[in-house]
Amino acid sequence: MIARRSVLVRLLAGAVLIALCSIAATAWLAARSTTVAIQQQQGQALADDAKIYNTLVGFAATHRSWSGIGKEISRLAFDTGRQISLTTRDRQLISGQPVPATQIASAVVWPLDLSTGLGGTPTDATGQIDSRVVGPFKLSDAAKSRLDDVATRVLSCIQNYSGGLGKITYDPTGRPQIEGGTQYAVDQCPSAALDEIDSQQAKAYSDLQSRVNACLAKRGPTMPIKLQADLSWTPYFGVTTSQLQPGPTTNPAERPSARPSVKSSAAPPLPDPAAVEACMTVSRRALLTPYVAPPALLFVSTHSEASAEFDLSPANQKRIAGVAAAILGITVLIAAVGGIRLVQPLRALTKASRRMTSGDENVRVKVRGVDEIGQLSLAFNELADARAKTESLRRAMVSDIAHELRTPLSNIRGWLEAVEDGVAQPDATFIASLSEEAALLQHILDDLRDLATADAGNLRIHPERVYLGLLLDQVAGTFRSQAEHADITLSSTTTTDIELEADPVRLRQAVGNLVANALRFTPAGGTVQITGRIEGDVTNRDVGGGSGVSGSSGVGGSGGSGGEVVIDVTDTGAGIAAEDLPKVFDRFWRAEQSRNRHTGGSGLGLPIVRSLIEAHGGTATATSTLDQGSTFTLRLPAHPPAAERMTAPS
Repeated sequence: MIARRSVLVRLLAGAVLIALCSIAATAWLAARSTTVAIQQQQGQALADDAKIYNTLVGFAATHRSWSGIGKEISRLAFDTGRQISLTTRDRQLISGQPVPATQIASAVVWPLDLSTGLGGTPTDATGQIDSRVVGPFKLSDAAKSRLDDVATRVLSCIQNYSGGLGKITYDPTGRPQIEGGTQYAVDQCPSAALDEIDSQQAKAYSDLQSRVNACLAKRGPTMPIKLQADLSWTPYFGVTTSQLQPGPTTNPAERPSARPSVKSSAAPPLPDPAAVEACMTVSRRALLTPYVAPPALLFVSTHSEASAEFDLSPANQKRIAGVAAAILGITVLIAAVGGIRLVQPLRALTKASRRMTSGDENVRVKVRGVDEIGQLSLAFNELADARAKTESLRRAMVSDIAHELRTPLSNIRGWLEAVEDGVAQPDATFIASLSEEAALLQHILDDLRDLATADAGNLRIHPERVYLGLLLDQVAGTFRSQAEHADITLSSTTTTDIELEADPVRLRQAVGNLVANALRFTPAGGTVQITGRIEGDVTNRDVGGGSGVSGSSGVGGSGGSGGEVVIDVTDTGAGIAAEDLPKVFDRFWRAEQSRNRHTGGSGLGLPIVRSLIEAHGGTATATSTLDQGSTFTLRLPAHPPAAERMTAPS
């Protein structure tokens, strides 16, 4: 073998090239990407800080204390690789590692004051109170279910007007809202019911509204405000903050008709939006404080600083060169070992293939492992086994064909030579004998042609409506004269009126082969019975045109799921031994090995039956008891096959 063409040499060369390229690329990337790595590290640090702060604020917003925060801090520390500690305002440890007295807190965690996060970064664009703090404003399950039904109806209306646009979203209290619809659709679909305040929430809204108006009153005369379900507000016309009394009239769930009857002579000024927002924040903080965890100090360790330069001093260069040489040596060693293990079984396969080409049918290779090479070796051995079996069958087939054709050809030649020698006269008996031998020869050739067609996948069937009882009667009529001559009782029965879709010619041929085989092996005085029946749940339907057969006995399309049409050919002949029963559908196999014309047959009838029935999507089986008789069973699916169907190549 030429060295430069060896798989092992090419594998080693490729491994060396890959190693060199990898080393060069690694060195270049290490020298060029240090700054990018630092920038990414800084960006990741900011993202980790935001994640830590947001997670802890979310916990505080939904819990009244810090109990159970330890697991959350451990998870965050594992995910981010940071050291996290949480303490009270007087530095009493809540969770995490003890904090030195000199260490400055990274942030104050309190969901009611989000002025800054880690590093002084604002974290809440909508206000200083975290939106996850719900407290007494959370909807009850019953109210949420009611509003969900309302939201579904409103969304359906909006989508009808806006061509499918719109979706349902939920605010932290669980209140559904409609988003995404066109303004025209929103105007056409009333959604005021979604903004109604639940009776269980009314007290909290009333308390908050009273606190805000009291705060505004301290700033001077102004018109009070009225809160909506989403905590937006509107001026409360016709009353001043000094005239607004606590009680049912301050409940925002009430309608404007419940306003106080006392009015001032001069309308008070409208409330200042900035003042309202300030009072809203102070009032919400006072109302929600019991529902959140107390303020805590957060301490987060900083990432270690990385060098912005890559040191390529002579010492480091020598170190890099040494590491590169070691990597190169290890790569070559691994490639050599792997190449040798790869090449050895390939060479064995090549040698075995050449021996097989030279005619050695017993050559096999040793299977090593279960990897691709092992699978290839196993496939080669399976191929060798299949080739040996095919060659054995081919030889047996050639021998059988030669034997089958030799007898009729020898008889024809003998009779013709007798005529030439004047020993026999070409009378009617002579012609009949020649015709019989020619018919036998033609029958063998036709059987071989049918089997060859089935093997090639070209055996076509042309289904049409077939009345099974009529078809079986026709087959029985064809063989009745032969049965009477052999003193055998031949009959056919069907359990009911059965119709199916099948190729009548091919089906008659299959049943006829079974009947001919049964007559051949049944002695005088015996019986051959052809029976048609249905097994399974089959529902009849009209197939193709014309009227179908009503009832549950007919066979047709998809309605016959699971049902089968069964044809049995039963004889009282000699039977087949149990060890020979699996071979009855093999080609050229005979229960009677004498090849006697009357009982031996050609050995092709049953294989043809199996091919024809499989072309219909069915099966052919046989059962037998020695010295008592045999039963050959054909099972056809209840559903009709395609209009024209071909067998798959065997």
